[in-house]
Amino acid sequence: MAHVFEPATGDGEAARGRDRTAEVRVAFDGMLQIRRVTGASPAAWELNQMVRAIALTLEAAGIPPSALDASGARTATGYRVRPSDRPRMVCVDWLGPPGSGAAQEEEAKLTECAAKLADRGWEALLYRGPRRRRFLEVEPAGSSPSGS
Repeated sequence: MAHVFEPATGDGEAARGRDRTAEVRVAFDGMLQIRRVTGASPAAWELNQMVRAIALTLEAAGIPPSALDASGARTATGYRVRPSDRPRMVCVDWLGPPGSGAAQEEEAKLTECAAKLADRGWEALLYRGPRRRRFLEVEPAGSSPSGS
């Protein structure tokens, strides 16, 4: 069976190594090529698959994804990209295993994620959610009602 590349959303098992780095680079270059050809940033494919597009952008930027083991326990500290309740938006959390210090570093790490996303045509706003944990809401740049 052929291997199908999937960007790391932070809710799967850890995928690392030289082969993974090469796969991410090829997938991200392909996404940028689609943008060049269509003249859109982000491209329609990204808007239709926002969780995957945001995850690929973060992974290509060298930001580590979180990960889960087979039992569903968190095994690595990093970003997690998840659908938002709001249309045309996704959320990014900074998560890690218990005792990892993820909660203490989340503001700085999410600010770094927001900067990387802004460089690639996304707008990310930092919010505080349940249990006072911070998260990003990400949307295509220029699509907020204020036009910012």
